[in-house]
Amino acid sequence: MTDQATLIYDGDCPFCSRYARYVRLRQAVGTLRLVDARDGGAEVDRARRQGLRLDDRMVLEIGGVLYHGDACLNRLALMSSRSGVFNRVNYLLFKSPRLARVAYPALRSGRNLALRLLGRKPLGY
Repeated sequence: MTDQATLIYDGDCPFCSRYARYVRLRQAVGTLRLVDARDGGAEVDRARRQGLRLDDRMVLEIGGVLYHGDACLNRLALMSSRSGVFNRVNYLLFKSPRLARVAYPALRSGRNLALRLLGRKPLGY
């Protein structure tokens, strides 16, 4: 497959941060590099140039291909190990692109509500 993947997420979002911290990729995938969208950088700039919304969606880059939102969760689920409860549940919930597409709006709404309740501002892009 590849030896590195990059996940761009909102570091101020408690759900995104925990997800990024707990997802474990299979050894065949290699390293998952985490990039907080609030810190900016080349990866964030590239995703924005592609027109991807980072305010309410994570982005996964693998081999130059960008997966956004529900496609990101689906790809991470397929690449993740099945070790640990979190990764098994993640796989079961998001292994199907259709299920990921249906579930993602509810997850995004929960994230947006949590940010408002915590008084954290959206990214703005």
